[in-house]
Amino acid sequence: MAKNIFKRASSRSNIVTFALGLSVAAGATLGGTSAMAAELPSQQKPVPAAQTGKVSTQSVLRVAESQIGVKENAAGGGTPYHSWYMSSPRASETLARDGGGKPALYANAPWCAMFVSWVGEKAGARASVGWDAYTVTYAGWFKDNNRWGSEAKPGSVVFFDWNGAKDISGIDHVGLVKKDNGDGTITTIEGNTGNGKVEERVRPTSQVAGYGYPEYAA
Repeated sequence: MAKNIFKRASSRSNIVTFALGLSVAAGATLGGTSAMAAELPSQQKPVPAAQTGKVSTQSVLRVAESQIGVKENAAGGGTPYHSWYMSSPRASETLARDGGGKPALYANAPWCAMFVSWVGEKAGARASVGWDAYTVTYAGWFKDNNRWGSEAKPGSVVFFDWNGAKDISGIDHVGLVKKDNGDGTITTIEGNTGNGKVEERVRPTSQVAGYGYPEYAA
């Protein structure tokens, strides 16, 4: 069944979704236990913080905050996150998982997941933050590894469904939680916002499908 592999992070998601027309195998989530996942040996499960340099929540959020204001180009690409992802071995793996093609297919793709993945890489926490370009399989990776929940925690990876559903298959967007504001909203740092930038946003928790929890140092 053909489906869009990327979802854009705003009301534009209904009209400007980057469609590769690739087939996503059922159950082929990043780090999952499906047959396709088994074919990609470099996919990894999270490891304890002691094995990832004991990266702190604050370190990851500082990297994310340092990118606020970075913009996409007129084609929706051209960010450091696109360039990094296309040059990484993960690009070939996710393309193989999702139907094939060359990493250049990511050049102008919606980039919210690539941004979060880049932050994890630059902070030295990739094994715990994970890396993917597709929000649905990214969320599935956290769930498959029993690191999925409904509590907003600083540094958690937040997955949004603009329709307010709690089903992973409906996820539209991803970012990082900066803080829970205690009033039904969270402050986030996100790439690929409606303004085509990395921005700090305040979002209602009613739009949150769930949270992924990286393993941070205490």
